[in-house]
Order: sequence, then C-alpha cells, then structure tokens
Amino acid sequence: MNQTEIISLFTKKTLGLTFVLSAAALAFAQEKVNITGSVVNKDNQPVPYASVTYVNKTNKALSEGALTDEKGQYVMGITPGNYDITIDAIDYRKAAFNKQIAKAGNVGSLSIEPESTTTNAKTQDIKGVVITATTKPYKVELDKRTYDPSQDIVSKGGSLQDVLSNVPSVSVDTDGTVSMRGSSNVRFLINGKPSALLGIDDGANALQSIPADQIERIEVITNPSSKFEASGTAGILNIILKKSKKTGFNGSVIGTLGYLPQTNLNTNLSWRKGNVSWFLNGGGGYRESKNTNRNNAYLSTGDFRETHNESISKSKNDNYNASGGLLIDLTEKTSINASGTVRTFNGQNVGNIDYINYGFNNAITTRNRTSTGNNDNLAFQGDFGLDHKFDDKGQILAVSLSLQSNRSNNGSDIYQTQNNLFDLENIIDQKTRNKTLIGKADYELPIGENSKLEAGYRIDINTNNYQNIITQSTSTLPFTLYLEDYSYRAKYEEMFNAGYVQFKSKIGKLAYQLGIRNENSRIDIDYLSFAGDAKKSVKNYNNLFPSVFLSYEISKDNQFLMNYSRRIDRPRSYFLIPNPSYSDNQNIFDGNIDLNPSYVDSYELGYSISKSKFTINPTLYFRHQTDDVKIVTYNKQEIINNIPTTVFHTKPVNIGSDDRFGLDLNFNWDATKWLKLLGNVDLFGYNTKGTFFDPTLISKPVPFEGSGFAVRARLTSTVKIDKTTSFQLQGFYRGGQKTQSIDRKDMYALNFGASKTIWKGDGTLSFNIQDIFNTRAMQSTSYGPGFTRDSYMQWQPRQFAVSLTYRFKQGEKIEQPKRKKDVNSNATGDDQQGPM
Repeated sequence: MNQTEIISLFTKKTLGLTFVLSAAALAFAQEKVNITGSVVNKDNQPVPYASVTYVNKTNKALSEGALTDEKGQYVMGITPGNYDITIDAIDYRKAAFNKQIAKAGNVGSLSIEPESTTTNAKTQDIKGVVITATTKPYKVELDKRTYDPSQDIVSKGGSLQDVLSNVPSVSVDTDGTVSMRGSSNVRFLINGKPSALLGIDDGANALQSIPADQIERIEVITNPSSKFEASGTAGILNIILKKSKKTGFNGSVIGTLGYLPQTNLNTNLSWRKGNVSWFLNGGGGYRESKNTNRNNAYLSTGDFRETHNESISKSKNDNYNASGGLLIDLTEKTSINASGTVRTFNGQNVGNIDYINYGFNNAITTRNRTSTGNNDNLAFQGDFGLDHKFDDKGQILAVSLSLQSNRSNNGSDIYQTQNNLFDLENIIDQKTRNKTLIGKADYELPIGENSKLEAGYRIDINTNNYQNIITQSTSTLPFTLYLEDYSYRAKYEEMFNAGYVQFKSKIGKLAYQLGIRNENSRIDIDYLSFAGDAKKSVKNYNNLFPSVFLSYEISKDNQFLMNYSRRIDRPRSYFLIPNPSYSDNQNIFDGNIDLNPSYVDSYELGYSISKSKFTINPTLYFRHQTDDVKIVTYNKQEIINNIPTTVFHTKPVNIGSDDRFGLDLNFNWDATKWLKLLGNVDLFGYNTKGTFFDPTLISKPVPFEGSGFAVRARLTSTVKIDKTTSFQLQGFYRGGQKTQSIDRKDMYALNFGASKTIWKGDGTLSFNIQDIFNTRAMQSTSYGPGFTRDSYMQWQPRQFAVSLTYRFKQGEKIEQPKRKKDVNSNATGDDQQGPM
C-alpha cells in the first residue's frame, strides 16, 4: 500500500466516524464510595486475613477485593451497585453473599462457617484469590482519561517516548516533541509532581530514559480543574510509575534486545505485610540512535542564492535507574510514606554536517563540520508524605514534600573545514544545575452524601544555573579564543505560590464542580556573557484560574459533560536565556529574555457511553490562546572566520492569538473474542493571527496569519490467536498544517507487535517493529524575508526489539484495599488524587 492509499484510507475512516459521532463529547466515570465491613465466625469472633471479593453483577470490570486485617475488618473503594460477595479463609468454608451497595458506610458483618475437618490450622501461608477482570486500555474518569500501557505490545521493552506515541489524544513528533490536540505546550508530571527525572527542559533524551516497563498508567488531562496546577495550556500528562499494592512478596523482571542496537534489563519488586510495605524498582539499558536533518534554502538577498546542508548524528546512550519507597500505617487513620529515586543518562555522539553554498557569481563553497561529544545527566528525587483520616466519612488531610536535583554536563569538539581545508575548531562546554522544592497540603471535607469541599496550598521553588563556554581557534588565529557572545553564565529562579478551593455536588442526575485557583509567581533571570552583555529581568505574575465542570447522567454508563478552565503557558527557562545553544554556526537558536506567558481559555462539550464491549468518548473543544508563542526564523549575514556567511536564526516571540477547535474522538471496541480495536481521531481547525517585526533583525514583517483544517488519527488492532498468543498492528496519520510562515507536510507510520505467554503464565515473550516502512519523518517549508527553506527531520529510523518478561509470586495474594491516600504516588488514580 503506497502513501496516497494509506492517507486516503485514514481520511475516509476519519470522516465516517466524524459524521456518525460528531454530536458528542467526553464524560467521567461514576465515583467510588468507601465501604467498611468485617468477617466473623459463628462465635462472632473476627477472622483475620480472609479474602473478600465483591463482583459487580452488571459489570465485572468494577469488581474489587480486599484482605481483612488482624481484627477481621476490611475497607475498599467501590462503585455503587449490586454485588455477589465471596469469602475465602483458611480452615473455613467458602461463603457467598449478595449486597446492594448504594452509598458509603459500614455494610456490617459477614459470618462464615469452619471446615468440618481442620487440615491446616497452623499454617501461616495465606492463599488468596485473584480477580480476573478484563482491563480496558482506556477509560474516562472525572476530570481526566487514563491509559493503561500493559496491553500495548508495540512499545514493550521501549521507553516513555514509545508509550506516549500510543496514547489517545497525544502525538509525538520525530524530534521527541509531545503535543495534545495540535499544541506542544504540555505539562509533564511524574506521580503527580514536576520531576527532576525528566530533566530541566523535558527533552527527548529524558523521555527515552524512563523504561516503558516501569509505567503503571498515563493520565491524560486535557482540561484540568482548579485543583491541578495551571501550567500547560494543552493539558497535563501525569506519568504514574509502578508501585505494587499486592500483599506478600511480588516482582517481575524484563529484558530486551533490539536493533538499532538496544538492550534493557529492568525489575520491579514489592513486599507488603501488615502495616508496612515497600517497593524497589531498578534497571538499566543501552541504546543507539540516528538523527537525520536536511535543510535546503533559496535566498534572494545576501552573498548566496542557495544553501544546502545535511546533518547526520549517531549516538550511543546508556541509562540506569533505581527507586525505592516505604509506607507505614502508624494507626488506622494515619500513615507516612517516603520514596527516593536516582536516574542517570549518559551518551556519546558523533555528528557530521555538510554545507554547500551557491553564490550569485556561480561560486561554490563547501563546508563540513564534524563533532564528537558526550553528555551525562544525574537526577535525584526524594518524596515524603503524611496522610491523616479524621473519620470514616472521607475527611482527609494530606501533606507532602518533594526535594529534587538534576545535573547535566554536555561537551562537544567540532572541527570545521572549508573547501577541504581546515577552517576552525569549536570546543563547547555546557553545564546546567537544577534544584527544586515542592511542598503541598490538600484537605477534603465531605458535606452530606453528595457534596465535597476541597482546598489546598502549594509552593514551588526552582533554581537553574547555566554555564556555557565556547572556545574557537581558526586557520588565521590558531590560538584559543572565547566566542564571547555565546559564552555566558546565567541563573534562573522561580517561586510559585498557589492556593485553590473547589466544591462538588450533585442534584439528581446533574453533577457540578466549581473551583478557583490563585497562582502568584516570581521569575528572576541574571545573565552575563563573556562579552560583557549583562541582562537582568524580574517578572511577577498573579492570576486567577477558574474552572467549571457540569455532568448530566442519562444512565450510569451514559453521560454528558461540559467544562471550562483557564490555563497559563509559562515560558520554559531555556527559552528565556539569551543565546542558550551553539552547535551549528549556520543554524542558531536564540533565547528571548522578554518572553511573556500566554493564556488560554478552554471549553469542552463531551459525551461518554461505556458498555462491557465498547467505550466511545467524543469531545468537542474550543481553545482561545492570547500572547501565543511562535518560533520566528530569519537569516542574517554574519562573518565566520573573515568570510560573509548566511546564518539562520530561530527565536521564540509572543505573537497575536491562536484558536483551535475540533472533535477529539477516542474509542475502544472488543469487536469479537479475538479482535480488539483502540482508536483516536482528532479533527481540528486552527486560526492563527499575528505579525512579527523587529527592524534590528529583519527588513520586513513576518506574517503568522493562517487558518485551515487538520487531521490526526491512530488505530491499534489487537488480534488474539489463542489464550497465549496475540498480535498488534498500529497505524497513525498526522495531516499537514499551513500558515503564511510555515507549511508542515503530512506524516504517517505503521508499527507491529506480537506477544506470547509462556512458562504457565509466569513469562511473556514479545516482539515489535517500530515504523515498518521507515516513513516517520517531519517535513516542512518555511517562508521568511528573502528566503524559502525546506526542512526534513527523522529522529529515529525503523527499529525492532525482542523482550522477555518473567513474573514471580504474581497473583497469589489479593490486592489490599486502598485505605490511605498516597499523595506522593497518586496511586489510586481517582480525581481526588490529582496533583496541585
């Protein structure tokens, strides 16, 4: 099938789904209630360590389980409904009951009879049960959607970047840029908090350093409520790392081999007994990558009429990670938790850039820049928390503290020739240091049976130190000189104080949530170049961010949702530092110390229907963004080693407004016993307004006016051959977008995966191919004053991997109830666990 046929296929399917479901939108799942109960014997004595299973008679996916404690009591969060209850305990007969759960509270005692013959009265081994309900890869919750990557075969043995490529409503470009609904201003969180594990600027290297096997789930929050931090106009991606909640000792280990050469070995261990539990995850890997960039520019001014360059960079990276945590229940109502993580990322790279410049006098100049470099990154994070329940009605206080540190060192040696003769040499030394403190407190107060008041406070203190030193020697000046304009030291400090309050309630079938958040931020930048160029900037912002959520429940699996929120896009620190990078002296990125935040008002109208075999969640959305940040490209004539050269600069600037509107459709469908489909279609229009003009940089204004319609689509089909063997085929398509300054081309790719369960269920063997036809590349044409430039980028060519997973002690103990809210891990995944 050729490119035209694939694009046609995606377009036809997309439009078909649109006409059928365009009346729609997103909704949230029914909230759980906390129930308590106990298990006793015929003498009304407590039965400890009995396994209690609640199986929902309507939807087995809502089933829950718990173990009783030493006093024979249990607690669990459960969706209201009719349940069949079974109880298993050593030396007792299996018992069955039925109960209708309508609201939170105590469901009473359940009595079980002893076996007529005691065969194992002294044993200490508690044989539990396993709830085997089908897990849906995608589900809708109150103010977010959750993706479970456990059934994602095509990303087995990969990284966070590979998993994100499969998440509905999320797109990953070839350079690792993550976007949602066409916007790349996505806020990343790990376990509910900004994390040093993702580095200072959330680059592709950071996404590749987190193994896919350590990801429990990903929460996609397209329109966050006031309880969530206001950063990220496109929304929030909350990465929840694995932390087993099973009793006893459990674990798994997974190894991966692949090409381009890659190896990974990761393990997840946990132990839980009584009031103490701990987890330990760790591993490492090696990976090679290849990055290809091509730029062809056609100029009407300057000394050249054409410039062509091709850059090919090959890198070898290794990463190691280890994390551990401990949770202790001090009392039945109070628990403390602590966890720590260390992650390293080290790489070596070799790059080659070839330039061919054609002059107006038909002269041809060739340049070549070869570079060898290395980088190492070391990140630490420590989290501490205390959770306290005031009563059994849901009144909770959670306090947490997070301390984070990130160190990154990058060095390069670049050797340049011109017309095959030595021209110059650059030695680049870049160092960044980051320290972060995050403290927060959240309080929840139930009011009656249907209402809840939530309030909280959060403080973020973040400090980044940059040092960039570049030296140069040339054929005419063989001794070492500093490139003073690009050598500098800079300090970036920010402090955010935030407080929120929100109220949620329900009147009949109508549920509502009203919230307001206030954020006060101060940003200090102190910049000094070796040329003596000193710049200081102090920015203070105080903003209110309201949110409104309305839901109308037609039935328990059929709901409408309307919501509104206001968000902020704070420029990343990298964008605010003047001259932050220098690796290619003909293509330079410039920071902008005067860059300001942009703001977005976001509206959604959604619908959700969820049955046992299918879920459909379409959402109509509209976003209006002001002071939008655009990347301006312009060319300048500069002297490089006494030779006039055309240099292209890119710079972020605040320009005009940007409107996005469209239909975001997500669905999963168990079509047959052997075929499952998971799909996402995003049909959106865009309308950009704004013009950039700075006479010190360009000769005439650069327009950013543009409007149009674009499509992004993804479809994953999983075929189950038998109980142990499955295949998976995934395709995605991203339509082009066009404004007066840039024309982005279409892009598509196809992935394949296969999985087989072995060793009586204790092992899994997986194989996958990423980008089967090697088509995943980003192409665009830029237009500026006096030039047109065609660009091509492929971050990683086709690759494949084989993974082997071994699980031990899995499923021998039932999952314990979620008795305490673990604020550090955001482990329960419900709306009450949302990060501040």
